[in-house]
Amino acid sequence: MPVCKNGSSYARRMRASIKKSVIQRLGEALLVLFLVTILIGLGLWQLDRANEMSNPTVAPIDSRIYPLTELATPTGTIPATSVGKQVRTSGNYIANYKAPNQIDGNGKVADWEVALLQNETDTAILVVRGLWKERLQSPEIAMSTKVEITGTVMPRQFDDRATNTPSQISRLDSSILVSATNYQLYDGFILEKSEQTRNGAITRTRILAPTLSSGVPGYYWQHISYVVVWWFMAGLVLYAPFYQRPRRKVIEFYL
Repeated sequence: MPVCKNGSSYARRMRASIKKSVIQRLGEALLVLFLVTILIGLGLWQLDRANEMSNPTVAPIDSRIYPLTELATPTGTIPATSVGKQVRTSGNYIANYKAPNQIDGNGKVADWEVALLQNETDTAILVVRGLWKERLQSPEIAMSTKVEITGTVMPRQFDDRATNTPSQISRLDSSILVSATNYQLYDGFILEKSEQTRNGAITRTRILAPTLSSGVPGYYWQHISYVVVWWFMAGLVLYAPFYQRPRRKVIEFYL
């Protein structure tokens, strides 16, 4: 009888142990499934973002003309949502530069006239006025002449089209002028559509803006890298329970 009693007690302990082990493993499996689902979902989300970047859509047209200060601030990066919008500002031209080998919306290559417009007490922004060969068609504009302009906000250029000299800039990027002026410079530039002095509007050939898109190619691989990271973590979570089992078997063997 004692043997039978001990055997019955041992069987109950075994059943309880097995039940506890099953519940524990079921809980671990559910936790793993939950984490893997989240990680795979994050990877799919980043993959969708990458697909959006690889298939950019044309930015919607906004016909409203904004004050420049509503869309951008000096010394800060121009927001992506401001690019392509129409702005107005006023001030005085304080410098003039040649920007060689620029490409307009028709794919035509030409040298552009780019001025630095002081629009506040200590701020300035680059303004594309027109073709370089037509720069002398408005001699009435002197450094002291106040002008009111409207135009399209454009992002800075990253590739050089020429060399930098005191009268020439290699690309349309205010950062290359930081050492040449004490003004706080806006990021990007304005592609001018009109300019006016107190004597009236100034008529000259304006540059056709290139087509803007909402996708930024450089960010495509960034999103792809996030996909790899999230899915790699999902793989680690799946592998972790199997990695622990051999260690448990060794411990159980010696016990």
